[in-house]
Amino acid sequence: MSRPHISLIGAHVSIAGGIQNAPLRAQEEGLETFQCFTRSPQGGAAAPLTDELVAEFKSNMATAGIDRFHIHAPYYINTASPEARIRHSSIRILREELERGSTLGASYVMYHPGSAKDRALEEAITDASDAIASILKDYKGTCQLLVEISAGSGDVLGDTFEEVSAIIEPVKKMYGFGGICFDTCHAFASGYDVRTPEATKEVLRAFDNTIGLQWLKLSHVNDSKANLGERKDRHEHIGAGHIGKDGLANILTTDAFRKIDWILETEFEGREGDIKKLRQIRESK
Repeated sequence: MSRPHISLIGAHVSIAGGIQNAPLRAQEEGLETFQCFTRSPQGGAAAPLTDELVAEFKSNMATAGIDRFHIHAPYYINTASPEARIRHSSIRILREELERGSTLGASYVMYHPGSAKDRALEEAITDASDAIASILKDYKGTCQLLVEISAGSGDVLGDTFEEVSAIIEPVKKMYGFGGICFDTCHAFASGYDVRTPEATKEVLRAFDNTIGLQWLKLSHVNDSKANLGERKDRHEHIGAGHIGKDGLANILTTDAFRKIDWILETEFEGREGDIKKLRQIRESK
């Protein structure tokens, strides 16, 4: 029986040697959940999910004592590209990832909407929203799609709550749409300050008024090498960046964030300390 949905602490783990190895790597780190790719994040065809591989993966999940996990889509996805070929390829791959996630038993597939380079913002947002509708057309799987908040470098979409809301509003009620993955580093780099309890309340109020807290489903928990509003995606170990451990505690101890899983995307070296700090935060009031 699955555990109730309280915050589980996880991290992104490697699928080197096959995705079936991911649960055991998570177990070695003492993780309660994890995130992984199901294919190379840089390109190339996905390895087939044979019956034997799926059975081994699920057996290793049981061995590790892990009930749920999440999938990160490849980095090259761009549902807002000015090139129709790239948009259509991104749609196909995201649908494949949802189907693969359903086969493996993943809760969510999260992705970045992409870049609006050389395009009008409104046009790019429309294409990004239409892409979700295409991805979810006639979908019947169990894995759900999440849009991840971006750091806003260059022409990347989804760095403001308003842009995210515009992308998801037309598709919120479609089967298979899950909601939002909130990356603490990305949000901070985009200008959302959580370093004081008062500022955090304002951020959550803005999220609720613009998107709706009911759509908050997962958090990537990373400190930030970039300062507030610098619009750079630079993850840092917990407490070593500009948000700080106390800043992360401000948001992670709110009711909304205590209901969702926390996924680290920090470098493996030093991550043991990150896990310990997140456990301390979770145990605090």
